[in-house]
Amino acid sequence: MTLPIVLSPEVAEARAAGGPIVALESTIITHGMPYPQNVETAQSVEACVRENGATPATIALMGGKLHVGLTNEQLFELAQAENVAKVSRADIAVVLAAGGYGATTVAATMIAAHLAGISVFATGGIGGVHKGAETTFDISADLRELSETPVTVVAAGAKAILDLEKTYEVLETLGVPVIAVGQDTLPAFWSRASHLSAPLRLDTASEIAAAQKMRTAMGIPGGQLVANPIPAESEIAAEVLAPVIKQALQEAESKGIHAKDVTPFLLGRIFELTEGRSLTANIALVLNNAQLAAQIAVEMSKS
Repeated sequence: MTLPIVLSPEVAEARAAGGPIVALESTIITHGMPYPQNVETAQSVEACVRENGATPATIALMGGKLHVGLTNEQLFELAQAENVAKVSRADIAVVLAAGGYGATTVAATMIAAHLAGISVFATGGIGGVHKGAETTFDISADLRELSETPVTVVAAGAKAILDLEKTYEVLETLGVPVIAVGQDTLPAFWSRASHLSAPLRLDTASEIAAAQKMRTAMGIPGGQLVANPIPAESEIAAEVLAPVIKQALQEAESKGIHAKDVTPFLLGRIFELTEGRSLTANIALVLNNAQLAAQIAVEMSKS
């Protein structure tokens, strides 16, 4: 069976030339913020990748095709589409076969990137172990994907709404390298630092690229999580966020919100409770991650 993968002209040209490419997810467009801010943010992230020497490849499912790289027209189409599925490993094939719209999560973006020969991916934060998972078993497929698919994922750590201790414990169990950039503690998404020590620390894009190349040469499956702290001027302190996150979690529980609906609800409620500061910080950290990912991709493309 021939896979229905479509490369945008820009991505096709970069791949043919062996140039650096950075994969980008599409849930930030469809489930992360309203129109037209979603398009503006997506365009800014793509521009950041280009400015740092790489080609952006925003990934989405549209019309029965797995698009690796979107044209500007397709970005606007996706941003205004209704009933867009949020796809992960479990449902990406079903949605693709059915021909509907699908926005890719971290796991789905990693799968698509690997199929297209892309080894670096920039996102905001990964999914992980939700609070209360000991009874709900709500654990993101992102974690296992990191252990199986050889893509370096640049994020501001795991989303702060998660149980960070359990999330990183699972990653350790799965053998996923978790690398903090330039500091000895793990970042906590909107905050530069958590109370957790970083298992590994690297300070430059070339070091991070070399680590993934070595992992591949040794035949060790999977990728690596690069935990890149949000810029200091854009962070929201962890002690400010703690009561906000607690309130949002309590509201989600009282409303019976679960499974894939939990994260969008929590992020939306935190946006309201912080009067928009969380979204401003989110955009800043995504841009910061795109910059580093492009630099890593440039290093990865060197022989």
